[in-house]
Amino acid sequence: MNTQKLLSLTRQAIDKYNMIDEGDSVAVGISGGKDSLTLLYLLAKLRDFYPKHFTLKAITINLGYEDVDFSAVRKLCQELSVEYRILDTQIYEILKQKDTGKPFCSLCARLRRGAIKQVMEDMGCNKLAYAHHKDDVIETAVMSLLNEGQFYCFPPVTNQDSFSVIRPLIYVPEYMIKSYSASMNFPIVFNPCPYDHNSQRSVVKSMIEYLARKNRTYKSNIFHAVTKIWDTSGG
Repeated sequence: MNTQKLLSLTRQAIDKYNMIDEGDSVAVGISGGKDSLTLLYLLAKLRDFYPKHFTLKAITINLGYEDVDFSAVRKLCQELSVEYRILDTQIYEILKQKDTGKPFCSLCARLRRGAIKQVMEDMGCNKLAYAHHKDDVIETAVMSLLNEGQFYCFPPVTNQDSFSVIRPLIYVPEYMIKSYSASMNFPIVFNPCPYDHNSQRSVVKSMIEYLARKNRTYKSNIFHAVTKIWDTSGG
C-alpha cells in the first residue's frame, strides 16, 4: 500500500472538514493497534509539508493490563520526532470489579475520556486525533440504526470543552490500513481486552462484511448516506 495514497485520503478529510488550523497542537490517541499507529505515521509525514503548521504529540492511556509493553511505540515516536506520553491508570481494575460477563465498552470509553482530558491539558494540546476509519463510520451508523432507531454516526470533528476531537482517517478503508501497517511493520501492541472480538461492534462488522460479499455497493451506500448528514449539518 502506497504512503502517498493514504496521505491523499487523509488530507482530503482534513481539508474537507477543517480539522487542522494554523498553530494547532495535535495529539494522536495511541492504543498501539494498526489504526492508531498508521494515523500517527501519516500525520507525522503530513506535518512536514502541510500549509497550516501544527505540532504533533502522542498519548497512550495504559488501562493497567499486565504484560502490555509500549516501549516499541515509544521508539517509533522518537524516530518520528513526536513527544509521547503514557498515562498509567487502574481502569482495568475498575472494570474487573463491575464485570458481569458482558462487554462494558461504554464504561471503559468514559473512563478513558476522563484520563485523556487530563493528559491533553497537561501537554497543552487543543486537538485530539482518533483513528476511526471508513469502516468504523459504516459500522457505527448501522449500530445506531439497530440500537437507537436513528441513523447517526460520530462527526468528523467534535468540539469538547477544552479541545476538539478530529478523525483524519474517515476516508480510509480498513483493508488499506491493514495492508499498510503490515508493509511498514509497525510495532503493534496486542489488545488484551477479553471482549475485543466478542463485542456488539464485532457482530455488526461480521454482518456488514457478509452483506458486502453479496453486493459490493452496500458499504459505499451507507458511507455516502453518512457523509450527506455530515455535509448537511456542517460536519
